[in-house]
Amino acid sequence: MNMLKTIFSRRMLVSFIMGFACGLPLLLTLTVLQAWMKEEGVDLTVIGLISLVGLPYTLKFLWAPVMDRFTLPFLGRRRGWMLTAQITLICAIAGLGLTNPKNPWMIAVAAFLVTFFSASQDIVVDAYRREDLADNELGLGSSLYVNGYRVGMLLASGGGLIMADHMSFSTVYLIMAACMLTGVVTTLLTPEPIILINTPTSLKEAVLNPLLEYFSRRGALCVLAFILLYKIGDTMASAMTTPFYLDIGFSKTEIGTVVKLFGFWATIIGSLAGGVMMLNLGINRSLWIFGFLQAISTAGFALLAKIGPSVPALAGVIAFENLSGGMGTAAYVAFMASITNKKFTATQYALLSSLMGLPRVLASAPTGYFAKHLGWANFFIICTLIAIPGMLLLLKLAPKKD
Repeated sequence: MNMLKTIFSRRMLVSFIMGFACGLPLLLTLTVLQAWMKEEGVDLTVIGLISLVGLPYTLKFLWAPVMDRFTLPFLGRRRGWMLTAQITLICAIAGLGLTNPKNPWMIAVAAFLVTFFSASQDIVVDAYRREDLADNELGLGSSLYVNGYRVGMLLASGGGLIMADHMSFSTVYLIMAACMLTGVVTTLLTPEPIILINTPTSLKEAVLNPLLEYFSRRGALCVLAFILLYKIGDTMASAMTTPFYLDIGFSKTEIGTVVKLFGFWATIIGSLAGGVMMLNLGINRSLWIFGFLQAISTAGFALLAKIGPSVPALAGVIAFENLSGGMGTAAYVAFMASITNKKFTATQYALLSSLMGLPRVLASAPTGYFAKHLGWANFFIICTLIAIPGMLLLLKLAPKKD
């Protein structure tokens, strides 16, 4: 009964809705914007350069201390900033939809404003979630946030492109801006988290003290190494899966149906199941179990390379990989939230989540070279073995007893 109350609580619903509000803007400056610019005949070089407007997602830790230090004169320390970020984000999305995509400077400025306010929303939503959820609720709350995030991305990319076949892109962006009102309503209705510790009293304290507090901890560098390595094998493998599917003989329809649609729901189920399991297992044991399953699932691609273009085999590999990957991500995000100090939640979580994104860029860069020279089967076996250092760090960071 207590578990059911937790699952269907106000806090879990807020986690899901806020995840949706954070996930929806992401692809509006990538997939949807690229399609719009391509349709308008914009040069491919310009389309590629527009991706640079996503830098705020990587650099959000630079202004996170402002949100830890200052409290706006309405709604409280977290909700005030959430509402401000959401309203400005709605205006920015609508403004992007009213921009002429043939004017690269206008489109770049408008898209940058979307990513800046979106990253700002991410900062304060992450802080709110950490402060609103009890420690034993972080696993399930994080999984619901991740699921909401993916639903938001799906609506923006899949839904946005489908709608663009029947209406103008400008109208699509206005509809997406209206969808963001769900976050605004939730912010207005949900209570402000109660924090019993003193908050920073100066901007200097908000900038320096989160770093000093974190690096004064025993094993601080090991934690950073773990954040970099826990999902690195899975990340490297994922970077080359589409060329892999095509290379061994799957059609684009098979890839779209099995990998994208079926795989999406497998990931949703996996992260939700992982969150529910963490209520009983705890974060530490979940990191062990889900991390092991996540690593083994990568080896499934090596097996698929040997089997060849079999749709049932592809479905089995995708189901296992996405289920375990969803579980691993839920535990990973919950772990990062659990190690932040509530006095500096926004800054510390922004730093950790920025660090989490590094392997997606750096570790993915050489994957094409490795796949080309090692062959697909050996490449995926290497990706499986690369997961071992991250798992070994759990011996120090996550003893099996929570």
